Amino acid sequence: MPWLPDTFSHPQLVDIDSEHHIRPIAASDVDLDMVAVMGSHERLFSIYGQSWGWPPATMTREQDLEDLEHHVHEMHTRASYNYALFGKDESQLLGCIYIDQPDDDKHDAVVSWWVINDLVGSELESTVDAFVPSWLKRDWPFSVVRFGVWVGE
Repeated sequence: MPWLPDTFSHPQLVDIDSEHHIRPIAASDVDLDMVAVMGSHERLFSIYGQSWGWPPATMTREQDLEDLEHHVHEMHTRASYNYALFGKDESQLLGCIYIDQPDDDKHDAVVSWWVINDLVGSELESTVDAFVPSWLKRDWPFSVVRFGVWVGE
């Protein structure tokens, strides 16, 4: 049984509030992604490092580009989804949302997200925290979502 119905099309651009939106990440976001990830490296590694080994402490632009190209490929093949959080002008990547296939048969998806260090504890972080579960219920064909990091093989 496929993870997502053949008729499902993932959302392309979704407003979070009047000033912020999410969209699928693109390889062309690499320079903005590097700043966001490396500027929040220690905290991100504390969340994702044990499961994903990400982000590496010495990640290069080329490694990040390869990672983003992999995310784009996974979205194209409907294997997983990575959405980037931006303000209206998209001059700064503010965080990401990951939607992955579950690693068990009890859930329809595994979802996690983060915001850059400067936004931890902010109103925007609270908005994103409230937005993600409601967005998944509204726009995705999932009944049971596990929130946390996908462990995989």
